[in-house]
Parts: sequence; structure tokens; C-alpha cells
Amino acid sequence: MAAVTAGSGAGSGAAGSPEATGGSTGSGGWRRPHGPLQRYYGPSTADAAEEVPDPTDINGPHFDPEVFMTKVRSECPLGQLLAREAALGREIRALDSDMQTLLYENYNKFISATDTIRKMKVDFRHMEAEMDDLAANMAAISASSARVSAALQDRHRRGAQLAGVQALLRKLQALVEVPGRLRRWAGTEPARALRCHARARAVLRHYRHLPSFRAIEDESQAIMADLAQRLRTRLREETLDPKELTECVEMLLQLEEPAEELSEEFLSQAGARLEAELAALEAELPAADPSGTATTPPPPASDILDFVDRGSSAFVGTLCQLAGSYRALFGEDTGRLEPFAAALATRYFTLLERRLALERGLGDTSLLVRALDRFHRRLRTLLELLPAGADAAAELVARAARERVDRYLRALQTFFLGCLGDVRQALAAPRPPGKEGPGLPDLLATLAASVLGQLKAVLAYVQLFTARDVAFASLPYFKGEFCVTAVREGLVVAFVRWLCRTARGFADGPTERGAPAAPPALLLLLARLCLDYENSTISYILTLTDEQFPPQDSGPAVTPGPALCAEARAAAQRLLDHYVQVQGAAVAQMLRKSVETRDWLGTVEPRNVRAVMKRVVEDITAIDVQVGQLFEEGVRRAQSSDSSRRAFSVYSSSRAPGRYAPSYTPSAPMDTHLLSNIQKLFSERIDIFSPVEFNKVSVLTGIIKISLKTLLECVRLRTLGRFGLQQVQVDGHYLQLYLWRFASDERVVQGLLDEVAASAAHRCLDPVPMEHSVVELICERG
Repeated sequence: MAAVTAGSGAGSGAAGSPEATGGSTGSGGWRRPHGPLQRYYGPSTADAAEEVPDPTDINGPHFDPEVFMTKVRSECPLGQLLAREAALGREIRALDSDMQTLLYENYNKFISATDTIRKMKVDFRHMEAEMDDLAANMAAISASSARVSAALQDRHRRGAQLAGVQALLRKLQALVEVPGRLRRWAGTEPARALRCHARARAVLRHYRHLPSFRAIEDESQAIMADLAQRLRTRLREETLDPKELTECVEMLLQLEEPAEELSEEFLSQAGARLEAELAALEAELPAADPSGTATTPPPPASDILDFVDRGSSAFVGTLCQLAGSYRALFGEDTGRLEPFAAALATRYFTLLERRLALERGLGDTSLLVRALDRFHRRLRTLLELLPAGADAAAELVARAARERVDRYLRALQTFFLGCLGDVRQALAAPRPPGKEGPGLPDLLATLAASVLGQLKAVLAYVQLFTARDVAFASLPYFKGEFCVTAVREGLVVAFVRWLCRTARGFADGPTERGAPAAPPALLLLLARLCLDYENSTISYILTLTDEQFPPQDSGPAVTPGPALCAEARAAAQRLLDHYVQVQGAAVAQMLRKSVETRDWLGTVEPRNVRAVMKRVVEDITAIDVQVGQLFEEGVRRAQSSDSSRRAFSVYSSSRAPGRYAPSYTPSAPMDTHLLSNIQKLFSERIDIFSPVEFNKVSVLTGIIKISLKTLLECVRLRTLGRFGLQQVQVDGHYLQLYLWRFASDERVVQGLLDEVAASAAHRCLDPVPMEHSVVELICERG
């Protein structure tokens, strides 16, 4: 019986569940015949161990009908309960059919299950009754809910109508109170009064046809007219700051005052305030001299950075604020704003340029660059409002940079002249006995190193204008034109050219009356300096400049290095030529005086070499030492083996290879003047003033040619006696013994001395030469 009960309970529970109903076939048939038997014998041991006791599981062994019915009544709505009732009816009928089938299979078990089925039917009838009651209750509740919902909607509608009436009453009350509020706030809080009037103005205008609303509007308009009059009076005050001025004009615009008049008033008041800012800046600058006389202005009270800071924070900041307020108040129309701002900005630029002009000294270049950088950065906001001022501002910065570069050029020139002064002082300073001063190589090295070091320092200072952290360095001018035109050409190339011109001026320029002439050692030193510039210094300077200030590919043309080197070489050549002329003239002057002041007709028989000839040899030796300190030796033509012992004949010339025969007799029928002229036709012409080369031998040769040529011309103007001719013979042989060592070609010295001797013999009244052995003896003893 227990088995039947369990089996029937399992069967009815499976059929009564929604899952079983949904899974049945369309014909309503039961599952496979062995299904009830499987449920009767129960699950396997493993499945039973995993199941949890559930009293509401109608298919489980722990099913509790009371618990199941309680759960169904509490969770399922009325429609589902009715559907469950119909399903249960179908399941009962299906169970009856199945029970008949099972009855034959297991009669005893079905008999024991009959009680269970009967009990379930009773329970189902109780469930149906409860479901009917629940449906009735739900219907009553639905009716009550409908009545409550209708009452709530009616109450909400009446509440909305009441709120609308209350809001209307509040608005009417607020409109009635508008004149009082406006009168109370117009004097102390005009902005609040304007907001109140703006809120009420549209309503009052809309209902103006009603007498009460017209009275409120007229009273409000009178109060606002009085407020507008007070605001216009305040607008004309000079103590308004930009914020107060903007607020005042904004309130007048809200009062529908004419915008055209207000814009004029705004610009007038703004102009007065900005003029005051400019006047404060101008007060720091010295007054302009109306007479135009050049006077040195007093130093400024503050540095350029402070001046730019005050101008940027005060004037530029105020102008930008007022311009922005003008656009916010009157729109984007700049028909008046742009001319107004342009005129004031031009005045500010003029004041700043006057202040920059006071930076006469070099000072601190980094301070100037910082000031210009700050000016350019803070002016960007103004340039957004005034695009036309961008070119003027950029040109101002460019002019300041060019002016500083020009000052550096003048400083370099002054420095070079100072170094030259030091060199001249060192050359002219007296030397105590036994103590030598600095030599020419030391002076040249000091001068070259000082000038080059100063030039590199100046380039480092100028490079501050193109630093990466400087705002105006991104301008096209500083990327191209400044690097090439201002720095490379205007500073470096200009300084090198000026240096060459200045050095050459010591040779070309006429000496002023009373001014000391340049010492020959200075000419020699400057010639070597210009030659060194041509060889290496100019190339190094230009390379350094191009590295620090790289030129643009499409920029202006630059001066090529070879052109500068050619100028330096020309200056060196002119200085060296002038040095030869000066030194040759000095030696020649001694020879001229010695010839002109001597009585060549009444002189005694020579016993010694004249002192002037010894002085000439000493001076030539000193010049040789001096030139050798700065220039190389040079190349000499090979000398003959008897150069130092060559006989000096009064009738020979440099073109005669042999010596004059000692058995010469004055009675020989020979015209020496004609012989000399014939020999000159076949001789090599000696160019006295030809350009010298950059070596010691060439320089000394030039000096010797000038000296001996002067001696030749002086002898040609004298009339000599026998002993005078012999003295010339002795002096010439002495010069021959020593001067040939300094010349590039001994034949030059021999030829000139032969011409001197021939001229002396021609001008001699009694041409009887001295024996050569006696001449040699006198010269060796001298």
C-alpha cells in the first residue's frame, strides 16, 4: 500500500507540475510505461545522496501538501491558480485512466493508493474554494483601487489649480512690489535693481493696456531713468578702474541707453586712464631737448627690465582688459577700437624705444634680452586684438638688437685701438740698461689673442638674442636676417674690414701736423697681423660665426671668405711696403746729410771709413733682427765665392764681370761717362720701389735699394776732388763688405755701388783712385 501511495503521489505530482504539463505530448498521453515504475523504485543511491529534502517538491519523497498549498496560495496570482485548477482536473482524469492500467498490473498497490487519491481530491476541492475566495477578494481590491486612483487624480488636479492660482498671486504681488524694490536697490545695489527690472519688464509691457500694470510700469521707468542718470554721472568720474567702468557701461546698456554714445564714452574714459599710464612711464624718461643741442641725458632711475615690467603690467594689461571689455559690450565691431588701440600702442612703442636709446653702454646684454622677451611675450594678447601692431613690435625688437650689435662693433673697435695704444706704448717705453722689453712676437701674440678673445666674447653675448627660450627668436628676422646681415656682415665682417682699413691707415693716411708718426715696428707688427688674418684667423672667425648663427639657404648673400682674405693681404702688403719705405728713408736721410754737409773738394786723404757708413751697417743689422722676429728668412740667390772680397772699382759696374786693371793711367784716352752709359744699355734694370715679399730677405733688399739709390742721387749732385773720390771708394767698399749678406741678390748691391762709384768718378775734377789694397786695409781696420 505504501508503494502504491508513493507511486500515485509521484505520478500526480509530476503531472500537476508546470514542467510536466509543458513537456507532455499534444495527445495528453503519459510518459513511457516504465516511468511510474522507475519513480516507484526511487532514484539510485548516488542520486539520493545528492538530493536535498524539499517539502514543496511534489515529485520528491518529502512532499508536504500543506506546505505546498501555502506556498501556492502566497506566490501564484489568481489566473495562475485557475490554470492550475484546470491542469489538475486534466491530470486527475489522466490519473484515473492510468490507474485503471496500473490496476491490472498491480492491483494491490492501487487499492492502497485509493485512499491517497481520495484525500488529494478533497484537498483539491478545498484549494478550489480558496481560489474562488481569493479571486473575489482580488476583484474587490481592484474596484477599490480604481476608486482610490480616481480620487487621487481629482485631488491632484485640484491641487495643480490651487498652485497655479497661488503662483499667479505671488507674481502679481511681486509685480506690485517692483517699484518699491527698485527704489530701495537703485541707490545701493544697482545691479540687483537691474535684474529685478529685467524680470518684470516683459510682463509689464505685455499687460500695459491694463491701468494697474501701466501705473507700475511708469513708476518703474521713472526709477530706472533716475538710475541711468546717476550711472552716466558716475561714468564721467576719473577714478573708475577698468572693472568699474565696464560694469557701469554694461548696466547702462541693460537700461537700453544708446550703444553709440556709450561706446564713445567708454573709449573716452579708457583713453584717459591709459594716457595716465603712459604719462607715468614718460615721467621716468629724460625730457627731450627742444633746442636740439646734444647733451648727455642722466642715467635712468631703473633698469630696462623694470621699465618693461611696469609698462606691460600697467599699460598693456589695462589696454588688453579694456579692449576685451569693449568687444564683450559692443560686439566684434572694431571700427573705433582698432584706431584707438593703435594710437596708444604707437605711443607706448615710442616710449619704449626712447628708453632703449638710453642703454648707451653695453651693460648686461642678458638683462636687455630678458626685457625684450618679456615685452614680446606680454604683447601677444594685445596683438590678438590689434594684429596691425605685430610688425611695429617686431621691428622695435629688431632695432634694439641691431643697435646692441652696433654698440658691440664700436666696442670692438675701441678695444682694438686700446690694444694698439698699449703696443705703441710698449714699443716706445724706455728700457733700463740690461733689461729688455717684450719682443715683437710677444706683442703680436698678445694683440691677436686679445682681439680674438674679445670677438668671441661679443659673439657669445649676441647669441643671447637667438637662444631657444627667447620668444622673439622665432621671428623670421632673427632666424635669417639677424644672423647674416646684423651679426655676420654687420659685426664680424665689418670689424675685420675696419681692422684692415685701420691698419692700412698707418701707411696710407697723411700724418696730421704735430701728430707722431707710427713707429716702424708697429707697421711691421700690423703687417704680420693682417697676414695672419689672411692665412688662418679670418677662416676661423667666419666658421665660428656660421656655427653660432647659421644662415638660411634663401637668406641674403654673404661676403665670401676669400674676399676678406684678399683685403687683409692687401693691407699687409701696403704696410710692409710702407715699412720698407720708412726704414729706407731713414737710412737714406743719414746718407743724404752725410753727402750734403761734407766738402768733397777740400777733404783730406781718407784714412778711415766714415762713421755714417758704420751707422748704416748697424741700422741695417738692427732692421734685419727686427724683421726676422716676425717673418721667415726667405730665399737668396747663390752668392759668388769672392763676394766679400770683391774689388770696388770707380770705373767698373755690376755688369762688368772682371776687375778693373790696377795699371790704370788717368792719361788713357777713355770717356768714362760714355762707357758707363753703354754698359747700362746691356744691364738688368733695378726696380727700386717694387713690392716686397713677405720674408726678411725681400724686406732688407728693398731698404738697401732705397738707401743706395739715395746715395747715388746725392753723389751725382756733388763735385768731388781726388780725395773726395777716394773717400767714396773707401765707403763703398765698406758697404759692399757687409750689405751683400742682407740682400736677396748680391748683384743688386754691387750694381748700385758701382753706379755710385762711376758717378763719383764722373763728378771728380781729378779722378785718381786709391789702390785697392789700401782700400781693403782701411776697411778692415775700420
